[in-house]
This record gives sequence, structure tokens and C-alpha cells, in this order.
Amino acid sequence: MGRPASFRDILGYFKDKASITKATLLSKPDSLSPLPAVLRATTHDPATPPRDRHLNSLLSLGHGSRLTAAACIETLMDRLHTTRNSSVALKCLISIHHIIRSGSFILQDQLSIYPYAGGRNYLNLSNFRDESNPVAWQLSVWVRWYARVLEQMLYVSRVLGAFHSQTSCTTDEMVAALSNGDLVKEIDALVGVVEDIGKVPEYAYFTENRLVGEVMKLAGEESVLTQKEILLRVKETRERLGCLSFGESVELVCVLKRLEDCKQRVLFLCSIEEKSKLVGGDVLLNLVGEIKEKIGIVEERGDGRTLKGRGIESESARLFERVVTSRDSIHFPSGRIVTVLNRFG
Repeated sequence: MGRPASFRDILGYFKDKASITKATLLSKPDSLSPLPAVLRATTHDPATPPRDRHLNSLLSLGHGSRLTAAACIETLMDRLHTTRNSSVALKCLISIHHIIRSGSFILQDQLSIYPYAGGRNYLNLSNFRDESNPVAWQLSVWVRWYARVLEQMLYVSRVLGAFHSQTSCTTDEMVAALSNGDLVKEIDALVGVVEDIGKVPEYAYFTENRLVGEVMKLAGEESVLTQKEILLRVKETRERLGCLSFGESVELVCVLKRLEDCKQRVLFLCSIEEKSKLVGGDVLLNLVGEIKEKIGIVEERGDGRTLKGRGIESESARLFERVVTSRDSIHFPSGRIVTVLNRFG
């Protein structure tokens, strides 16, 4: 933001130097202690993101033993949960984001089982507050938002059974093998990431802050990659419209409506380069609109959700589900297979 260094910033600089020196001296020469690497990647400097070489040093700890990887995650989480400094917290979250995106399997595995008690609030930063000055107070909002985005990404990794580096290799065949229920569940989880990214805090005050800029860059890239994963699955649902149950159809329309509602807000985060990577611009939204039109419109009523459209009423849809057909004995995951069967009567 171009502001002069405060006494707190200077104090943080010397504190970082002292902590790194102490950690280095106390580390055994033949050990791979994660503390120096974690401290270098998460300094108190409020205006600059972690350096690439420091992030690479942190990620390299995942190429050793499982014990070293576990110590790395534990040290990083301890740093995140004990600091009250918003800049340090943001750098910890950036480091976690890089582990999710490009960390080794063993490092990602240790992250996925933290905390051992499980749950959705993985990072537990919903109450984070840095009250040291007005700038730090506003940065606290970014900490809470970014933590929620990463928590949803971690949740998605459990739903999909893979981290970001593996989901980017998802193929049509892998998606076609999913059951209808799992397909809708994966779309729902992925849309949750886009929704949380779309809740980005006010940016105008931090236009010159490189640390916030790095967070926005990573979030924008995540939005692009997540939408590609959603597109792959939405295309598959188009092939299955004839074999979705009433409940699955209602759930799918609701999820797609949520995606439409947050799309414009998410575009704010994406750079011109990233927008050009968005699956053909409006391809995803056009496909969403097409599927919603074919399925119908979900209406909220006092007794729950109903589906209406193109002559389909909720009660008739339920009645249709009660009629047993010759196909009820075998459920094929992809509508393409059902289409082939229809050709033969």
C-alpha cells in the first residue's frame, strides 16, 4: 500500500530474524527441522507475499519421510493458530494453498488428516482478529475469508477423493463412472468453492498491497480451475437428464442456480489472462441455463421444494418414479448407456 514502515513492522522484522537464527542454531545438522522453512515463508512483513524459494523449501519437506511431512504440517498449523498477526496468518494460508495445489502426496496426506478430529472448520479462523491497527483489522477480514475458501477446498478433496493436483487430471471417463448421486454431490462441493471465492472482501483499500494481490491471484486461478472441473461434470449431467430421479433433478437445479448467482462476483477476481482461460467465456453459464430449462424451475413452498416446467409437475414426477419399468432392476451411471439401450427398444 506504499505506507511507511511502522514500529510494529520493524519489530516484526527483527523478531523474524531472531526466530529464524534461533531455529537454525537449534536444529541438528543432519535433521530436516521444518521450523526454519516455516518461519522464512511466514514472516511479519505486511506488504510482500512469501518468496518462491521459501515456498519451495517448505514444499521440499514433503519429499522426505512421513515423519518430516507430519512435522511440517504441525509446525505450519501451530504458526497459524498461535499468531495474532494478520500478515503472518495470510502467509500461512498462502503456504497451505500451495501445498493443496502442488505439494507432494505425503504432504497433502498429512494436511488432509489435520485436525485428527475431522469436521468442516479445518483451519478454525472464523474468530481471527488483529486489533493492532486499522490496516491489520481490515486484513483480518481477508484472513477469515481466505481460510473459509481453503476449508471448502479441503472439503472438496474429501468429496472427490483427490487434491487439486489430481483433480486437474480428471477425464470424461472418470466422471462418467460416477453414480448420479455422487455426480451431483461433487458439483455441489465444487460450486461451494466458487461461492466462497465470490465473497471476496472489499479490495479498494489494498490495491497496492502485494500480499493481498497474491491472495487474489491465487483465488482467481482457483476459480478458473474449479469452473473447469464443474463444466466437466455439468456436461455429464446433460447426458443423464433422462435418468435423474426427481430428488436429484431438484438438487441439481438448486446447485446450478447457486453457480449462476455468484458468477459475476467471481469474475471480479480474475485477471484478463485468467478470464481468457474461463471455459469459452459463457460456455458454462449457457450449459447451466440449457439444463435448467430442460429440467424445470424449482419453487420454494411452505412444505418444501417443488419442480415445475415444460409440463412437469412435482406430483406427476413423483408418480413417475413410483412406476416400475424394465430398467429399474439395473441403474446405469451414465445416460449415454441408457440412450444406446433405447435404440433397441
